[in-house]
Amino acid sequence: MSAGGDAHVHGVEIILEDVVKRYPNAPTPAVAGVSMTIPAGETVVFVGPSGCGKTTTMRMINRLIEPTSGRITIAGRDALSIDADRLRRGIGYSIQQAGLFPHLTVGRNVATVPGLVGWDRKRIAARVDEMLDLVGLDPDTYRHRYPRQLSGGQQQRVGVARALAADPPVLLMDEPFGAVDPITRGLLQDELLRLQSELGKTIVFVTHDFNEAVKLGDRIAVLGNQSRILQYDTPEAILANPADDTVAGFVGGDASLKQLTLTRVRDVRLLHCPTVHEDGSVDDFRNALLARKRRWGLVLDRRGRPLRWVSSQHLAHADSLRDVGDPVGEIVTVQSTLQDALEALLAESSASTVVTGRHGEYAGLVTIDILVAALRELREEHADDHDDDHGPAHWAEPSGRHAARGAAPDEAPS
Repeated sequence: MSAGGDAHVHGVEIILEDVVKRYPNAPTPAVAGVSMTIPAGETVVFVGPSGCGKTTTMRMINRLIEPTSGRITIAGRDALSIDADRLRRGIGYSIQQAGLFPHLTVGRNVATVPGLVGWDRKRIAARVDEMLDLVGLDPDTYRHRYPRQLSGGQQQRVGVARALAADPPVLLMDEPFGAVDPITRGLLQDELLRLQSELGKTIVFVTHDFNEAVKLGDRIAVLGNQSRILQYDTPEAILANPADDTVAGFVGGDASLKQLTLTRVRDVRLLHCPTVHEDGSVDDFRNALLARKRRWGLVLDRRGRPLRWVSSQHLAHADSLRDVGDPVGEIVTVQSTLQDALEALLAESSASTVVTGRHGEYAGLVTIDILVAALRELREEHADDHDDDHGPAHWAEPSGRHAARGAAPDEAPS
C-alpha cells in the first residue's frame, strides 16, 4: 500500500521473537511475548487502545526501552549485540509534536544525526537542503527558521526530514500526526505515502486511529492488552474478515465506507475543467469557458498549482487573472484516499474537489459520483470474492451514468 509495487526497497527485515517487557513491581508484563515479522520495505502499523503496549513494543526495536526477554533482529543482526547509541543512529525516529530541539534552527535539527555519525559539513549541508525539499519545505525559506516559527504541520515535516536525514533503513513513527488538525493530518499522511513510494523504508507506525492504519499500512497489527496480537494482516483482509469481536470493534460499523480508504485518488478516472495560468489572457479564457459550455474554471500559478475558481461573471469586467475569482477550498492529492476525498467534499459542501499531483500541480477533479461508483464496484468485488489478492486498485474507471455526468465540476465553488 504505502511502498507500492514500484518502490525500490531500501528497508530491512525486522523480526520479533517472543519479546517480553516487565517492569519492576508490576503484577503483569507490559508486553507479553510478541512475535512477528516486519517485511523489508513495508509499512507496518501497530493499532490498539491506549495503554495496550504498542509504543513500548515499538521502542524496544531501537532499545529506547530494553526488552526483558526475547529476541529482536534487524537485517539479521541481534539488536542487543549492537551498541545502543549506534543502533539508534541507524534508525529514524519521529514522534508526536515533532520533538524538535527548540534552540536549534530547522537546518541544525535536520543535521543532528548526520553530524553524530561523522558526516563532513559540506555533505551535511547538501543533505539538509535535500531533505527539506523532499518533505515539501523550501530550503532557502525554512533552513534558518526556528521551530517556534513553524506551524504544527511544518514542524512534523521537519521531524520526518530529521528522522530520514542519515538515510536509515528503518523508520519508527510514534503517533507522529496525532497533534495536528484533521486537514493537516491528511496532508501529512499523503506526504508520508509519497515519500515511502520513493524511499522504500521499513516503517513501524504506531496509532490509535484505525482509519489512519488502513490508509498507511501495508500490514496492520491489531494489538490487545499487553500487546497481544489479535490480528496481523493486510488492511483489506482485516476489513473483510475481522479475526474476532475485538477487532471488529476497531473496524466499526462503517466497514463499507472504510473500503474507500483502500483506494487512492490516483486509481480512479478524474474529471477536468478548463484551466489557465494567472498570467494568461482574460479574453481567451472567457472564450474557452463559453466554447466548452462551462461556468467555472481554475486559475493556476506558474508551477501549475491551483489558486482560484473563476466564472464568466468574474471575467466580465476583469483586466487580469491575478486577483480575480474565489480561493480554492479543500484540496486532496493523488496519494489521498477516496475517504479523504469524501471528507473534503462534505467539508466544502461541493460537488467536486480539486486534486493535485506530487508537486502540488493541478491533476483533475474528483466528484461525489466518482466516489459512489467506486464504492459500488468495491462492494460488488468483495461480494464476489473476499479473498481477492489484487485489491480495489484494479477497478479504476467509473462507468455508465456516474462517469457520464460532466456537470459536476461546474458546481465546484458552490
